Amino acid sequence: MKLLVTYSRREGKKPIIAQIVRDTGVLVNVERALIDSSEGEALIDIPDDSCRIVRDKLADLGATVRLLEEEISLDESECVDCGACISICLQEVFTFDTESKLRMDAEKCVLCGRCIEICPHKALSRKSET
Repeated sequence: MKLLVTYSRREGKKPIIAQIVRDTGVLVNVERALIDSSEGEALIDIPDDSCRIVRDKLADLGATVRLLEEEISLDESECVDCGACISICLQEVFTFDTESKLRMDAEKCVLCGRCIEICPHKALSRKSET
C-alpha cells in the first residue's frame, strides 16, 4: 500500500521514517522523497496489513498522510509501443515483451508522472483504483 507522507521540518530534522520503523517494527520502502529545509514529502510503500498502525503513528508525529488509491493507467488502444516511457522511467515499470509490445508492472511505479508527460500519444494517465 502506498502512502504519501507530508511533514514539517520547522521543529528540527527528526528522522520520521526511521522512527516509524523503530516504533512499529514495520519495514518501510521509501519510493521517492522530496525534502528541503522546511518540509518533507515521502512516498512510502508498506504492507497492506500494517496501514492503520503506520498511518496512526505518522499522524501522532504530526505528519499528514494520504493513502494513494491511484495508479498509472495504460490505454493500449492509444499506445503505439514507441518506448518513450521506457526511456524516462527510472523504476523500470515499462518493458517490451518478446513481441515488442509494451508491458507495464504497476507494482514498481512510484507515481512520479514522468511517463504521462513524455507519452506522445497520451496513452498514459493517472487513474483512481476505485
